[in-house]
Amino acid sequence: MRYWLMKSEPDEASIDDLASAPQRTLPWTGVRNYQARNFMRDTMQQGDGVLFYHSSCPEPGIAGIAEVSSTAYPDPTQFDPKSPYYDVKSTRENPRWMLVDVVFKKKCPLIPLAALREHDQLADMRVLAKGNRLSITPVTAAEWNFITKHLM
Repeated sequence: MRYWLMKSEPDEASIDDLASAPQRTLPWTGVRNYQARNFMRDTMQQGDGVLFYHSSCPEPGIAGIAEVSSTAYPDPTQFDPKSPYYDVKSTRENPRWMLVDVVFKKKCPLIPLAALREHDQLADMRVLAKGNRLSITPVTAAEWNFITKHLM
């Protein structure tokens, strides 16, 4: 089992949206970074834990826990000319962008980025690295355990 931090803008898909979605599941659409795509395509597996992180909002931070609930499959937004995630170079025969589904597990009081920075046990988390812009980053088992046991 692996662990991940997955960022979502709450006005696009929040932890509350996930909790109220049919089957409490959403496709993780719109990833347009090759490294993040590769994590979903090559490494993520059903059952992996997800720290659901609200980003690009007044107070970014961890808002809850989800779980990877599917294997990777083509992101349909890449084929839709009306989508902001449309990719003219992607074809159904050779899709460039993949996604996984995530299922809601738990909402928590927001754990702000500043609160994560306060703990030496989390000093190496990728989300805390200067210049980190990836929407999906691996989380170690030790980081996962500290956050879920001491901050939630």
